[in-house]
Amino acid sequence: MPSLSILAEPPVTVVDRTVDKKGTRAVATAYLEFLYSKEGQEIAARNFYRPTDPEVAARHKGRFVEVDLVKIEDLGGWQAAQKKHFADGGVFDQIYNPR
Repeated sequence: MPSLSILAEPPVTVVDRTVDKKGTRAVATAYLEFLYSKEGQEIAARNFYRPTDPEVAARHKGRFVEVDLVKIEDLGGWQAAQKKHFADGGVFDQIYNPR
């Protein structure tokens, strides 16, 4: 197991223009509220996603090895990380397709 990983927390939001156009504001808002609720975090943990809620994380501590987590901000933000690590020819390509 790696001792280091990236704490990737992509931003999530309700986009006014989209939900108003589609009439989905209530369901989109409910989803976001549920996603970070204790019940939502429990479902995430049971499906091997590291929960962010400290209480839920404590209950599932044995499921996840302890790793040092680097934040995207420490890598210069999402745009910088995408360009360096995931764009064509980036670090991922160099590791995955060694020459």
